[in-house]
Amino acid sequence: MTPLKIVIRLDQQKLYLCREDEIVRTYPISSSRFGVGSEPGSFKTPLGRFEIAEKIGGDQPLNTVFRGREPVLFEQPDWTSEPDLITSRILWLNGLEVHNANTKERFIYIHGTNQEALLASPASHGCIRMGNADIGQLFSEVEPGTEVLIQE
Repeated sequence: MTPLKIVIRLDQQKLYLCREDEIVRTYPISSSRFGVGSEPGSFKTPLGRFEIAEKIGGDQPLNTVFRGREPVLFEQPDWTSEPDLITSRILWLNGLEVHNANTKERFIYIHGTNQEALLASPASHGCIRMGNADIGQLFSEVEPGTEVLIQE
């Protein structure tokens, strides 16, 4: 079977799971509110070709909060008031081009968010945010090495 690939269109704030030229699924996302780029410390979303380097969180319940890629207990009554949490699942990206080769060291992920109301608009600190149920579904369908393309 032809492998799956992920195409992220920042102008549309959408992630497409594709097999060859066919769109299998479409998800709303949120990219960086600081724009695009690969500079360290910029909080920007990088562009270009990537691969999934690591999958983290598959053994945890959806809505688990991660800090440093480790699950943590989160006892805040309204977790939506906490800014930019990494939740549910993490797909850690590795850049495959010279200009985005620092992506893994910048800790750029596709991950769940506690701020699902902000999906479909740029709001992150560089990562690609997804709804928790959506990242759970995507996580189950892709493997390390899956190609990811991020376009403006």
